[in-house]
Amino acid sequence: ENGQGEGEFEAPELINPEGHGRQCIFTFVAGPGEKVQLHFSRFALRGTPPECNHEYLDIYTEIKDPSSVDLLDTPFGGRYCGGISPRLRVSLYNTIVISFYTDLFNTTSDLFVGTYKFINDSRYMVSDLVPETLCGYVIHSDLKKKNGQFMTLTYPGAYPKNITCYYKFVGRREQRIRLEFRDFDLFYGGPHCPFDQVKMFDGPSHISPLIGTYCGQQRNLVIFSTGSTLLLTFTTLQRIADTQNRGFQGIFNFSESYVKLDFINKQDSEHIRGTECDQRILSKKESNGTVYSPNYPFPYLPNIVCRYFIYGLQDAQNLERVRLQFFDRFDIPAEPKGDKNCSDGYLRIYLKGQEMENAYDNPDYEVCGKTLPQTVVSSGPRLVMVFSSGNYQGGRFKAHYKFETEYKIPGTPSPDGKCIFTYYSSSRKEGSFNSPRHPANYPSNTTCEFTFQANPDEQVRLAFYQFELRSEKNNLTYGNHCQEDWVEIYNVYRPVESDVERERLNGRYCGLAAPGPIESELEAVGLRVVLRTDHEHVYSGFEAIYQFKKKEMLFRDCGGNITNEEYGIIHSPHWPKKYDGPDPDRQGGAFSCTWFIHVRPYHKILLWLQSFSVEGNPAERGCPAAVVRVWPDLDKLPIELCGDALTDDASIIISKSSLMRVAFLTADRAVGAKGFEGIWTEIQDNFLPSGPKCEQFLCSKNNFCISKNLRCNGVPNCGVGDLSDED
Repeated sequence: ENGQGEGEFEAPELINPEGHGRQCIFTFVAGPGEKVQLHFSRFALRGTPPECNHEYLDIYTEIKDPSSVDLLDTPFGGRYCGGISPRLRVSLYNTIVISFYTDLFNTTSDLFVGTYKFINDSRYMVSDLVPETLCGYVIHSDLKKKNGQFMTLTYPGAYPKNITCYYKFVGRREQRIRLEFRDFDLFYGGPHCPFDQVKMFDGPSHISPLIGTYCGQQRNLVIFSTGSTLLLTFTTLQRIADTQNRGFQGIFNFSESYVKLDFINKQDSEHIRGTECDQRILSKKESNGTVYSPNYPFPYLPNIVCRYFIYGLQDAQNLERVRLQFFDRFDIPAEPKGDKNCSDGYLRIYLKGQEMENAYDNPDYEVCGKTLPQTVVSSGPRLVMVFSSGNYQGGRFKAHYKFETEYKIPGTPSPDGKCIFTYYSSSRKEGSFNSPRHPANYPSNTTCEFTFQANPDEQVRLAFYQFELRSEKNNLTYGNHCQEDWVEIYNVYRPVESDVERERLNGRYCGLAAPGPIESELEAVGLRVVLRTDHEHVYSGFEAIYQFKKKEMLFRDCGGNITNEEYGIIHSPHWPKKYDGPDPDRQGGAFSCTWFIHVRPYHKILLWLQSFSVEGNPAERGCPAAVVRVWPDLDKLPIELCGDALTDDASIIISKSSLMRVAFLTADRAVGAKGFEGIWTEIQDNFLPSGPKCEQFLCSKNNFCISKNLRCNGVPNCGVGDLSDED
């Protein structure tokens, strides 16, 4: 072009013979120390990309020697047609060629219109070019040059394909480097940037630690070196797809004033590469440590922002929370006028890991001044602090953090962080409790205790709503058969004027067999539930409710203390009608019945549950809504029964002595069922067919020795399948 610094160009006016096409070449050559910049203001060629069969414009921006141009061997910059103009172009060297082809009979100058400009290339020379490289630069800090700008070789024009550039920043000792990208626009090929990419290394070479790999469009990208060197590489691939991304442009600074990283505890914390002073603290399982303000123990400097990312464990086995306690001294001055809103420096605390959502404008706490902030606990495994020093030099602060196992259990936790929770009647009369992390799986190798402390005039009632624990023997889900994971329930006793507790086991449960409703004994001070898991597979655990209620008569709804009888009949409330579901007029809306049956010495009790329908299914879900418990031996665990029918063997229960206890309890969730009826009979102890002769009546099939007074009394006292006493 005729030596002018800038000007316009337009499509040629052509007349082509029919069936012929014509190609026109536009060559723009800048002078020494200059580049060519082209901008299209109008573009209206025939055709649709990418075919462009009859009319198109080809662009070549990588011509090294304008005196010997061979377009066949020159890197191709793209073919364009249709109504969308090519983006801005800047030459890689000092020449751009555009080739216009058309087979239209008559063309006009308004097919495309543009402007050219010859621009100084010194802005691209961030330093002297490293010999034998296209775009390798080493930028040294010196007294005259502590800052400047850097950019891709053709910015803001579309960058070339198949090139590799690097920018190595070398500062003096004690200096750090800051790069701020004012514009960043690369082809985006996916989150891992497999095509065009910028990589930044925290050191002098590509084997230095990688800060990050970047592509696509980046906003507010600022990178700090850890030390005095930083390497940036820019790589583009050879590909057919047409891309017209601008590349990047930014500024660099060398400075001794950036935050010194000595305040980050190297044993427990790590500096997040690429940031000025952000740090990440990862739990080592219930570990603890201390975080400090920048420049601690000296006053921090103004105009800095540091972030603290404190992460507890979160996986299938572990879940932690963070407890943060400030101590010693806290001094973040507000504005000199004493503004209470922390309008200058502040420390913001985020308890829910809001950094995952970029919700920095919604902190849970914002603190400043000289008063020690309160102790805080995260709402999950992450806690984040953002410290902004503001415009004034301030004081200092430090805080102790502790990773605690997060059980997600309501209740008063043990101070030592163990899985021990207490529920006081004085705090709350009813509520829920659950296995750790329910409904998620509980952890393995864990023991948890849940203690319910009632007032002297109260009892505790528990009912389990969901229950799933590991058990290899699925048909054995109650009592000592539970050997893998289990729940045990104890009555807790405390003798008068004694601090020593004693426990009495009420049952062990596992598999799918939920415990039946349970009520603490009248003489007990409460209940204790213990969950124990082994090292193998885990399940969802349990959810249950508790209720503290006033003590009432032992035989409130049904039951009694039975003595001096040879037989009797016991049954659920309202028999032969169904027992009811919850009754709002009765406390708790649930039934509680107890029978104590006493017979003569040297006799036992035969209990035959000859009619039985109590909601529940022992094999599939246990007895969570209603249960019949029978104690053949008051010193051992009771038998728990529910379901629609009992087998013959299960329906016959014989006491170990002259005393038997039977209880029937329902939960608030009970809907009601037919209930049960049982016949109990006094039988002679130690009677064997080969032993002493039965002086009373011998049942012909079951071989029980019963009172002769019971013969033909209209009640089958010999048990299931034996009507000999009525024949």
